[in-house]
Amino acid sequence: MSEKNTFNKKKLLLSKWTAVEPQGKEKHFMISELLEDEKGEICACILEAVLTTQEYQIDPQELEDVSRWHMGWK
Repeated sequence: MSEKNTFNKKKLLLSKWTAVEPQGKEKHFMISELLEDEKGEICACILEAVLTTQEYQIDPQELEDVSRWHMGWK
């Protein structure tokens, strides 16, 4: 079984993440907003780059990929 990041989607807000392969100077991110569907399920999250404050919308399942993301700031 492959390794993956495990987390509680309800506790994602304001959590910190590190990109394995930074693009430009964007390496450290914080989840600034959670987007929910009509059923109240989290369907997307807004990642904010700490250094540039640029925002990106991603599917929370992408954060499970350890080849792309580390939990916390490293």
